[in-house]
This record gives sequence, structure tokens and C-alpha cells, in this order.
Amino acid sequence: MSNPAVGALRQSGNLFALALDVLRALPRRPFQGKEFIQQSWFIASVTILPTALVSIPFGAVIALQLGTLTRQLGAQSYTGAASVLAIIREASPIVTALLIAGAGGSAICADLGSRKIREEIDAMEVLGISPIQRLVVPRVLASMLVAVLLNGLVSVVGVIGGYFFNVILQGGTPGAYLASFTALAQVADLASGEIKALVFGALAAIVASYKGLTAGGGPKGVGDAVNQSVVITFMLLFVVNFVLTAVYFQVVPQKLG
Repeated sequence: MSNPAVGALRQSGNLFALALDVLRALPRRPFQGKEFIQQSWFIASVTILPTALVSIPFGAVIALQLGTLTRQLGAQSYTGAASVLAIIREASPIVTALLIAGAGGSAICADLGSRKIREEIDAMEVLGISPIQRLVVPRVLASMLVAVLLNGLVSVVGVIGGYFFNVILQGGTPGAYLASFTALAQVADLASGEIKALVFGALAAIVASYKGLTAGGGPKGVGDAVNQSVVITFMLLFVVNFVLTAVYFQVVPQKLG
């Protein structure tokens, strides 16, 4: 009987090895430009609308919660800064990653898994074509690009939603909301969110590609691989998010207002 801990460790090592193979294949030519454009358009088409719709209640909930808290503390003037920074630094990259993993990542895993069980991947290797360079690299780059663009969309929609709910529903002052944000926010905050989105997009695509390339057992195995890829991505997402946030606060000095 195999040891589950050993199996999990082996899977982790194989996933890390795939990530290194993708990194090594990035500068190789020829670059699959057509595949990259197709995958970018597909991932964007299945994630733009859900991401925009999810970001509105996300921004609203953050604004309502922080508006109530700052009112209790007598610090209503900092509501704008707290809510907008929370959206840009944390909420936007996480929402983006969840949608990329749930919609785009599952599609990537299902596509590669179906190719695997039809033995197309094995046929490519026999012909001397690298599946990683031909199939995985364009999908990883497309996921990273769409994640960065979606993060900007979520930031804008979330901030607008937070502003509306704070000013309209909680009676906040528009001038104070904007002034506190501009007093505490930095360009590094937006850069931090974009870097997180970039990393999360790569993470989602690599995990989805790994589970797709290792799928087996017919259609049921492909379905199981899709479910596992989404769950694994979500777990890694929060771990990596904690690490990146900790590094950000150590590297970037914070404004005190």
C-alpha cells in the first residue's frame, strides 16, 4: 500500500517540475502566437462578465463593513482609504484568481485531459513535438495576461461599487471618501495587486495543465482532474497570497496619512 504522504509529495514535486519546464520553454521558438491569441480570447470571454458581476458585491460588502466599523470608531474620514485599499490590494487579485481558476482553469484542464485520454499528447511526443511548448506555454501566458487585465477591471468596478454604497446608502461624504484614499494610497498598492494577479494567473494555468496532462481513466478521470485542479488552485492561492502580502509589507514603506 502506498503512503499518502509520499504520493502527495511526489505530486507536489511533479507540479513544481512542470512549472520549471514551462519557465524553460518560454524563450524557445517558434512561439505559438495563434494559440496564445485564441486562448486569451477564450479565457477572457468566459470570465469578463462573471468577474464584473462578482466584483460589485465584493466592493459593496467591504464598503459597508468598513463604513460601519469606522463610524463606530469615529474615523469616518478613513472609510474611503480602508475600503479602496482593501479592494485593490486583496479583493481584486483574489476575485480575479478565483474566476480564472474556476472558469478558465477548468476549461484548460478539460481540454488537455481530453487530449490526454485520446492519446494526442502521446502522439505529439512521438512526433518530437513538445506538448509543454505547443500547448501549455500559450495557455499559461494567456491566463497571466487575462488575469492582469481582469484585475484592473475588478479594481475599477469594485471601487465604484464601494463608493456608491458608502456615499448613497451610508451617507458618507464624497470629498472625504476620495481625499482619504488619495492621502494613503500609493502606486505600489496597484502594482502589488497586478503582480498578485499575474502570479495567480500563472498558478491557475500551471495547476490546470498539470492535472490535465496527468488525467487518466476516461471521461470520469478528466472530470475528477478538473475538480482537483480547482480545489488545489484555491488552496495554493491563499498560501501564495499570504506570502506575497507579507513580502509587500516588508518591502514597501506604508504612508501614515
